[in-house]
Amino acid sequence: MEKSEKGFLKRLADKLYGGLSMSWPAVILFAVATAVLTAVFLIVPIFQDTSFERMGVTFEAWIFFAVFLMANCKTPLESACKTFVFFLISQPLIYLFQVPFSYMGWGLFGYYRYWFIWTLFTFPMAFVGWYIKKKNWFSLLILLPVLFLLTSDSFHSFREAFAHFPHLIVTAVFCLAQVLLYLFVFTENAWQKLIGLIVPLFAVVILLHVQPQIEINGMNFLPDNPILTENATVAVEDKEIIVAIESFGEDSMIRIQAKKYCSTEFEIKDGENKYRYTLDIYTDDKGHSQIQITPKE
Repeated sequence: MEKSEKGFLKRLADKLYGGLSMSWPAVILFAVATAVLTAVFLIVPIFQDTSFERMGVTFEAWIFFAVFLMANCKTPLESACKTFVFFLISQPLIYLFQVPFSYMGWGLFGYYRYWFIWTLFTFPMAFVGWYIKKKNWFSLLILLPVLFLLTSDSFHSFREAFAHFPHLIVTAVFCLAQVLLYLFVFTENAWQKLIGLIVPLFAVVILLHVQPQIEINGMNFLPDNPILTENATVAVEDKEIIVAIESFGEDSMIRIQAKKYCSTEFEIKDGENKYRYTLDIYTDDKGHSQIQITPKE
């Protein structure tokens, strides 16, 4: 009974990861469907601050889609082309669907720059990633960075869930399930599976002792929407906090990097114009890191 059940699961996994035909129409439909689903999670208020909203912010769901797509391609080049087109369609559509519902309107596309850069990387990554289908030691080597990222997300999400249950419990289980699934599908012996579990977990534990307690690296619009030119410069009162201008023009954005919670001030000089702000980096009642930028008179 146990062997029969294991055989069924293996056959099902091989069918889902290598036995399906991903034609170009299927890839396009898949891209549109995932974009619609992500937009719903980002727009509908009930999903705010949940694991589902993370689909439009973090990588775990897109890793799942990309691996599924790569595994059902016949060649590395097909994998690279179809994965690239999948992201090229899905990512801007997510922002397009949100425009009518957002106070930022078309300004939302200022955030697309980040995802467009990753979209470009999907071509070489999916070309190399296709070789996980070989199920050998080289496949495991390719898979290890993905397993590390998922293990890290799962670990931090479980920790968040224990502190503020049930926040991020779905993300925690989803990431862990992906780790176990990929080891089941793309490795063939016990040593590969064991290394695929231990190495990422060991790396996460090491990083927990090396990394600072917080690591904030995000982009924000300035609250008074100044139109900045490429001559603009930034000066921050607290030298440990980095504030850099990420984009110019009507959709001017800044990038904030910090390794501590604090309140400080920064000033942007752009020719004769000066803009002063108070920057607060803090945790809310649920333990989430927040950034607040307030213009100074």
